[in-house]
Amino acid sequence: MSGMNYQRLLFLSQKVKSGQASKAERDEYMELLFHNNSITTKQYQDYKAGRNTEDIVGAALVIGGIVLLGYLLGKATE
Repeated sequence: MSGMNYQRLLFLSQKVKSGQASKAERDEYMELLFHNNSITTKQYQDYKAGRNTEDIVGAALVIGGIVLLGYLLGKATE
């Protein structure tokens, strides 16, 4: 997770959650989580194929929130 751009993840997460993210931004958000191993290959492939995208993005928002919380807790304990 050390290679994760948390500021970008937070920015994209807020845009996706508010419904203001473009398709490219949603794709980038999902790609960040996938490359961080935060979502599974199947989830990512289903998202890219357009299967259950709203459910997958909803789950990804929760996962992204957990990743960001973990990052913040780690920073607070340094």
